[in-house]
Amino acid sequence: MIELKVFRIDRNNPLPRTMTEGASGIDLHASLKDPVVLERGEYRCIPTGLIVSLPQGCEAQIRPRSGLAARHGVTVLNAPGTVDSDYRGEIQVILINHGKRPFTIKRGMRIAQLVVCRVEKLTIIELSSQEEAGFTERNAGGFGHTGV
Repeated sequence: MIELKVFRIDRNNPLPRTMTEGASGIDLHASLKDPVVLERGEYRCIPTGLIVSLPQGCEAQIRPRSGLAARHGVTVLNAPGTVDSDYRGEIQVILINHGKRPFTIKRGMRIAQLVVCRVEKLTIIELSSQEEAGFTERNAGGFGHTGV
């Protein structure tokens, strides 16, 4: 089990938690003094009032809430957003309204979910030729290379 240490800047917002036994993420709540209206196509950084301390070798991913996306067209712009283990600032969520109507974000509203994942450190090895990367069946096949 991974331990996530949380400091609440906004003590009036609930401590994040999973909503069901099998949930992968914890819900993040908007920490706002006044409601924020996202017009169609508009995006904004929404504060959560949380600072987290992740163990070395982990990252937190900020992911959309499916209900907001399906019902209102509101999602996380840089999904998934990454919170590195050495970041100690307030977590903010970049929300965008892809919906047909303005969307109001209110204090305490669940706006995104946070999932903690282990990450591996990389060793970068520079190759001297493209051939050294090796060949695969796909090779350079890009977007849509397998058809519709």
